[in-house]
Amino acid sequence: MLRKAASLINNLKLKHKLIVTYLVVVMIPVMIVGGSVVGYFREQAMSRAIEQATNNVEKIKTRLGNMLRIPMDVSDSLILDKELERLATTRYDSVLELTKEYINYNGFRQYGGLSQYKRVHREIAGVRLYYENPTLINNMELIPVDEPISEREWYQEAMRNKSVRWLYFNDPEEFPLNTLSLVRQLPFPDRMTSGVIVVSLDQKELDSMLLQEPFETLIADERGYVVAAKNPGYVGQTLENLDYGMDLKEQEKGTYKLQVKGEPSYIIVDELLTELSMSGLKIISVFNTESIVEDANKVSYIGLLIILLVLLIALLFVYIVSLLTTNRLLRLSRHFNRLALGDLHVTSVIDGNDEIGQLSRQFNYMVESIRLLMDQVVEKNEQFTALELAQREIKLKMMASQINPHFLFNALESIRMNAHMKGEKEIANVVRLLGRLMRKNLEIGREKAPLKEELEMVRSYLDIQKFRYEDRLQYEIEVDDSVMDFRVPPLIIQPLVENAVVHGVEDKVDGVKVTVSIRRLEEMLEVSIKDNGMGMTPERLEEVKESIMASEESEKNHIGLRNVYQRLVLTYGEEHGLNIESRYGEGTLIIFTLPLNL
Repeated sequence: MLRKAASLINNLKLKHKLIVTYLVVVMIPVMIVGGSVVGYFREQAMSRAIEQATNNVEKIKTRLGNMLRIPMDVSDSLILDKELERLATTRYDSVLELTKEYINYNGFRQYGGLSQYKRVHREIAGVRLYYENPTLINNMELIPVDEPISEREWYQEAMRNKSVRWLYFNDPEEFPLNTLSLVRQLPFPDRMTSGVIVVSLDQKELDSMLLQEPFETLIADERGYVVAAKNPGYVGQTLENLDYGMDLKEQEKGTYKLQVKGEPSYIIVDELLTELSMSGLKIISVFNTESIVEDANKVSYIGLLIILLVLLIALLFVYIVSLLTTNRLLRLSRHFNRLALGDLHVTSVIDGNDEIGQLSRQFNYMVESIRLLMDQVVEKNEQFTALELAQREIKLKMMASQINPHFLFNALESIRMNAHMKGEKEIANVVRLLGRLMRKNLEIGREKAPLKEELEMVRSYLDIQKFRYEDRLQYEIEVDDSVMDFRVPPLIIQPLVENAVVHGVEDKVDGVKVTVSIRRLEEMLEVSIKDNGMGMTPERLEEVKESIMASEESEKNHIGLRNVYQRLVLTYGEEHGLNIESRYGEGTLIIFTLPLNL
């Protein structure tokens, strides 16, 4: 995939590369970022609108709660009014007697009846007491309960339950005030009976709470009737008739995103539940998302338009620059073509100090250099001919030099036979071992050799050294027979054994013992060379490790170790390099591993 993409890019012309690069690296990312910024501004505007609407609903909830405390206080005071209890529960024989009682009732005489609360509290539109006493006369405040009233759901519920209910009355025959009202049982404990008190709120006061709201806001009772709204035309309608796309009457508190009258909108629903109330009031705020993000969209679209204009101008500039660049490159290409056809007198004249201008001047330098080189080639031709003749002579000498090792082997064999015939068997054996060792060294050109051949060289070397040092040198070779045919790089063990012998015998008077151990560890071949010589101090050990790992030879004394380390690392990797451990006065241990699966 990467090769195809690279090939496709390489096949494009330079001006097309610049334009594509500009589109991919600049224009498209900027448009993506611009779109993201527009979306971010929209989301921020929407979040602020939701937060504002939520705060407004909380404020309305607080104000409404304060307003609802007034009818609650009025109903509480009426529950404690014993004169009202006596007035409502007494059976009157005549209208005159009832009229006298009305006149004698302090509430009527001093304050004008239950309407006194309307004058004291502007939030109160009226107060009505319903009681089953047929001797009462309906004066719009004290109302005897007849059969139609007793069958009303709100009356029956109030008589069954002492909780407070908030209801919207929209039946003029039932109640002359179409407004939100408190409905509550009014107990008369001394008479063992109860009535129903209805305290109505002033509709203007309810609506005034919502007039300044920036969004469409309304309040609904438990039955879904709108009791107050920013748009007064909604009052008295049900939530179902307003068609908000969801059942708001049963909807729980929260924020909802949906289509309202075909437009994307948010609806915030909250609920107010007063003390002792079995039913609450829902506060609903609705706002259209398009109206919220309209200003943000305008700013964003203007910004995007400006960015797009700038990008198009930049694209035009890139096109012009690429056109000028490609024209100059084409001129330089034509000069190269003339040079390729053999015209060594071509001269490139391209102005400018940019890279193309520099390349043009370098082209002229190159043409001049080629002319000089062509002259030098003619002059050197005879020298190359003479050099070839010299190389042939060197090859002949190298072929002749191959006779010398055979002459040396023959001489060693003659010495061995002479020593053997004279009874010097030990000397003869050492000469034989030396000849074998030298022959193996001459065969070092092979890539790999069997482990048993490598061990033969090690034994030959150790036997020769034992002949020299006698009892000062002891050795032991431990090898797993199953790996004898495993092929290893030639001369990979003998230099390490040589290092152990030389440094061990020279540094220790009573001699040294060298142990060569080769064993199989799962998929690895472990080779260890151990001696009990003087060993090395930590400082000296660190110097040796740095020496064999250096890129260039630093100490001739470590040529063998460094050679083995470099061959192991180059062939098998760093993990198979030499691992050297040494303690001063105890000896040295060198370990390396070879993978068996190669």
